[in-house]
Amino acid sequence: MSIRCKAAVAWAAGEALVIEEVELSPPQPLEIRIKVVCTSLCRSDLTAWLSQAQPQIFPRIFGHEASGIVESVGEGVTEFELGDHVLTLFSGECMRCRPCASRKSNICHTLGLERQGLMHSDKKTRFSLKGKPIYHYCAVSSFSEYTVVHSGCAVKISPVAPLDKICLLSCGVAAGLGAAWKVANISEGSTVVIFGLGTVGLSVAQGAKLRGASRIIGIDTNPEKSERAKAFGVTDFLNPNDHDQPIQQVISGITDDGADYAFECVGDTGMITVALQSCCAGWGLTVTLGVPKEKPDISAHYGLFLSGRTLTGSLFGGWKPKSDLPSLVDMYLKKEIEIDSYITHNLMFEDINEAFELMREGKCLRCVIHMPK
Repeated sequence: MSIRCKAAVAWAAGEALVIEEVELSPPQPLEIRIKVVCTSLCRSDLTAWLSQAQPQIFPRIFGHEASGIVESVGEGVTEFELGDHVLTLFSGECMRCRPCASRKSNICHTLGLERQGLMHSDKKTRFSLKGKPIYHYCAVSSFSEYTVVHSGCAVKISPVAPLDKICLLSCGVAAGLGAAWKVANISEGSTVVIFGLGTVGLSVAQGAKLRGASRIIGIDTNPEKSERAKAFGVTDFLNPNDHDQPIQQVISGITDDGADYAFECVGDTGMITVALQSCCAGWGLTVTLGVPKEKPDISAHYGLFLSGRTLTGSLFGGWKPKSDLPSLVDMYLKKEIEIDSYITHNLMFEDINEAFELMREGKCLRCVIHMPK
């Protein structure tokens, strides 16, 4: 049956979210309905909320980094039962398409990034208000007491994992760790430079530290991030505003002509070129993880590539979400990876707009939003 629940609705780009009572359809075939327990604000939520690019898909419910409990299942669902603890997945895994069948990619052709505010299966919405549709975000929409997702866009996890912490593995922390481990495959003793020291960048730093990188250089224009970054493994903090030379020249000067690995975690395509120029000739690898807010095209001199540098992208750290995330949860439970320190604020659902302001002002890493019990 349909249910009524509270959700934080964005009525227009950049406008404060409004807590509304909305109607949520029952799960359709191969879908599940989840009672959201905790959800955290990711910068991509903020970017999409501010963007004027798709005014036609408002009103909208954002949120994609979440943990919860299965409330009901649709026809044909066999892997989930009522009461299962799950993480939501902004990019799913159907297990059947060519990329899912290969170990070479995690870009599912069936359940990949959904950009039109609809569900994958029937291109409709599950939320409505007074008979009118409310659009989804990444086919998750976790800024709601309950949500419906495709069963391929959720993963069952250990019931002993704390849902108020583990929700961060649904996106940001896993994305950074995977970029360091699966995509770049950082080697022991190497030099790493990271542009942008938010949750994703600091997760790259943690991954580099655990791989035994000898030097981890963090780049950010916010001087307040310096001390926090060191806790995650950053050995050198550089603020571009403190230097007369371009930052890529500074990096080259202190790393014997460039780092082994460079990670762009800002979401600025101009910074991708800077990152390329910051890694060494011959084998330097640049990984881009950020979501650009504007100017999606990349410009770089061909000589950077001719001299042996490589540029690659990383979506969700290369992890196959349903296949790989349970192992990360187990690593957390064994205290092999750190998650708790990324949580700088815990807020109640009714204070969700405060989370957006904190992120806009650069005053938080992750705000975990606790849903009503």
